[in-house]
Amino acid sequence: MRKTLLILVVALVSTTAFSQAGSGFGFKGGLNYSGNGDYFNSVADAFENPDRNAGFHFGIYGKLGNKIYLRPELVYTNTSSGYEQGDLKIQKLDVPVLVGIKVVGPLHVFAGPAFQYILDTEFDGVSIGDIENDFSVGANLGIGVNLGKFGIDLRYERGFTENELNFINSNIVNVNDRVDTRPDQLILSLSLQL
Repeated sequence: MRKTLLILVVALVSTTAFSQAGSGFGFKGGLNYSGNGDYFNSVADAFENPDRNAGFHFGIYGKLGNKIYLRPELVYTNTSSGYEQGDLKIQKLDVPVLVGIKVVGPLHVFAGPAFQYILDTEFDGVSIGDIENDFSVGANLGIGVNLGKFGIDLRYERGFTENELNFINSNIVNVNDRVDTRPDQLILSLSLQL
């Protein structure tokens, strides 16, 4: 009985240690291509003005597990969406909670909910009214490659919570005095696990 119990404890400890081999935390940062609710319509304009919808992000993350893992992140994001009348800029905190799986070698796929808290909005030369919701929910879906402590991933983010920004005393015709601020973006990230 003791021998069986000892073998069971050793097996459990070995399995736990092996499954946590990829666990840790680190830093990440990269570029965003955002449409703030109008991503697919803005892709056609990207060839004319490639920097019009560019943004950036940086933050920290944790990772629990190896082959199957949980990866919560805390990220500051700055996005920009270009319109004929000017650029809509949004600063926010993102908290994606991703579940991933190694597919083959260093390749992995992941998905999960993303929670956003909008810190600030700005539109060139226009007074902005209150945003409908400072807090919104979306999802991330992506693919990545880890090479040792370095990683690169490409993900698509889409907001689910309808969230509109209202303009005050504006002469904007094409925006209809409202802009859908749900995130709709491609995100390219580099990461370093410590």
